Amino acid sequence: MEYLVVGVVVAILLVGGIVAYVVPRRRRPEPPVERRSGVDLVPGVDDAAAGVETTGRRLDTVAEPDDTLVEGAERLPAPPERPAPAAGRLVRLRSRLARSQSTLGKGLLGLLSRERIDDDTWQEIEDTLLTADLGVAPAQDLVDRLRTRVRAEGVADPAAARTILREELVALVDPSLDRSLRTDRHVAENRPAVVLVVGVNGTGKTTTVGKLARVLVAEDRDVVLGAADTFRAAATDQLTTWGDRVGVPTVRGPEGGDPASVAFDAVRAGIEQEADVVLVDTAGRLQTKVGLMDELGKVKRVVERHGPVDEVLLVIDATTGQNGMTQARVFGEVVDVTGIVLTKLDGTAKGGIVVAVQRELGVPVKLVGLGEGPDDLAPFDAEAFVDGLLG
Repeated sequence: MEYLVVGVVVAILLVGGIVAYVVPRRRRPEPPVERRSGVDLVPGVDDAAAGVETTGRRLDTVAEPDDTLVEGAERLPAPPERPAPAAGRLVRLRSRLARSQSTLGKGLLGLLSRERIDDDTWQEIEDTLLTADLGVAPAQDLVDRLRTRVRAEGVADPAAARTILREELVALVDPSLDRSLRTDRHVAENRPAVVLVVGVNGTGKTTTVGKLARVLVAEDRDVVLGAADTFRAAATDQLTTWGDRVGVPTVRGPEGGDPASVAFDAVRAGIEQEADVVLVDTAGRLQTKVGLMDELGKVKRVVERHGPVDEVLLVIDATTGQNGMTQARVFGEVVDVTGIVLTKLDGTAKGGIVVAVQRELGVPVKLVGLGEGPDDLAPFDAEAFVDGLLG
């Protein structure tokens, strides 16, 4: 009997042991792991929150955010640029002219400062002026006036020579000419001012329109651009880019479309949007192609159905010399040019073209291009120009 009881007890113990090893025991809670906030967890997760299971990532494994667009999303356009104020451009005009054209001024001053100024010296002075594209008649006029003053007043030193030369050059450039741009809105007629920009290809015409838009935006004017150069898709795209940069709309038409129609629509859009100014970029007409020049006249006539054109600006490359004079002459016969824009004036020592083109057309130089920068278009100032020539 005793053996039977012992056997039962042993059997019970064996079964209990087997059950203890085969049936999983309830896992006891693990001791809490100390986590370092801001190091082992993603920032922003409250690792002290009770009952919340979190999975942390080390910061050095988190990818930096990038500006790659999610598929289907649209990138927001960049905000419009704020152009530089027009006043500061006059300072650049003087300094850049001084760098690029000081050779002309130094040459003239050197000749006038000689101890003895004879006929050969005066001939050298005239040749220097002709080299600077002043033109034959203006050069002779200036030499005659200088000779008269030198005889009457004498040249005691280089400072006196500079004073005489500066005064005569300023008079020749003529500071009395009205160089203001007529870009004021016609309030009584409820329409914007209209500016046509004309010129041959390669002079920087489309770029000038874009830069002029920046000048006007800097003066808090509302501007509409008209891309009437429909024969060059690149010109239309270029002008649209200029408009986008300063936040002004561009009216454009189909490639090869009617330029006059685009110009008309641009002015109409300016009226509807109550803009201050509409700038119309025309095709780069070659003055030798009569049909194209006639078309330019048509553009002007069609635009004038809305009202008179306020400005017709002729863009001339200052480095082209007498070729630019030929362009000025022909354009002046087709449209009533009211002002000249001289581009690339900082890259040439032929500043005399300012005087020559004014005499040829009887209209003033109103703007000058001083470089490749977006704000390198300045109002022309006679005294600043002469000071730049003389260095």
